[in-house]
Amino acid sequence: MARAAQKDSKTESGKKLSNVSKDDLLKYYREMVLIRRFEERAGQLYGMGLIGGFCHLYIGQEAVAVGMYAAAEKGDQVITGYRDHGHMLAAGMDPREVMAELTGRIGGSSKGKGGSMHMFDIEAGFFGGHGIVGAQVSLGTGLAFADFYRQNGNVSFTYFGDGAANQGQVYESFNMAQLWKLPVVYVIENNEYAMGTSLARASATVNLSQRGASFGIPGETVDGMDVFAVKDAAERAAEHARSGKGPYILEMKTYRYRGHSMSDPAKYRSKDEVDEVKATRDPIDHIKTMLQQAGVAEDEIKTIDNQVKAIVLEAVDFAQTSPEPDPSELYTDVYLEA
Repeated sequence: MARAAQKDSKTESGKKLSNVSKDDLLKYYREMVLIRRFEERAGQLYGMGLIGGFCHLYIGQEAVAVGMYAAAEKGDQVITGYRDHGHMLAAGMDPREVMAELTGRIGGSSKGKGGSMHMFDIEAGFFGGHGIVGAQVSLGTGLAFADFYRQNGNVSFTYFGDGAANQGQVYESFNMAQLWKLPVVYVIENNEYAMGTSLARASATVNLSQRGASFGIPGETVDGMDVFAVKDAAERAAEHARSGKGPYILEMKTYRYRGHSMSDPAKYRSKDEVDEVKATRDPIDHIKTMLQQAGVAEDEIKTIDNQVKAIVLEAVDFAQTSPEPDPSELYTDVYLEA
């Protein structure tokens, strides 16, 4: 059996890319700060009882979504699990609609019926967060099959976590994707903890980039806290899939600062562990340092911070003033009207 080519992009993640423009630095900084400030405010609204149900925050993982989207092309699709707000914002969805959806309002992207875990925006190429662990992997593979069937040159970026990496449907999807050479990039957001269980306690093999080796699917491990390492790997993986060579696996080594969900006190790890990651690997601090090295003035960075703060406040105001859905909405979007 042929063994898939494996690659570790640690050396690449350490490079300060000489061809990175100031505009790129500012763009990615703004996008990551928007995700973080949005999520921080979402956490506050959840604590106030304005967001119901489950709420899984993306704080700490911002570089993954932003770096991956930087390599996407128009027409590509994205599908992920329930830690999805960061992906929505990176995809360009209106923060007001995302926040309104979180609070169950008619102004939300899914008219207030999807909530935190199940909103969509097909125009943005975002095919949803999904609540069933690992279920989106099969659906993302199906999106790739549609692209393959239509020969449209698009790629399906299918995200899942280290916990979902142990689900059986993931490997069924790998088999079909490689068998038919489907244009799919599987992105494993390895934040080290599946709910409250560390990867080492739940997985016989902890190098998740090798999970497709028995199918001949190439994979690599990427520093998911470095937006440029993510973008670089995403471009390679997308080119592989887009050129008809089949699926590709990217394991993003990242970290979530908050609990699994808002109801999780995260007592399975120490405060010192979290603080160390924040102090040494924070993705926003990393790019802020790059901005400073590029000679960007502190005032310019603060201007972006203030702009993002205003966007998030506007989103909160929109969510709180948007009305709740009419009860008749319970019956819409259930059946296809023909």
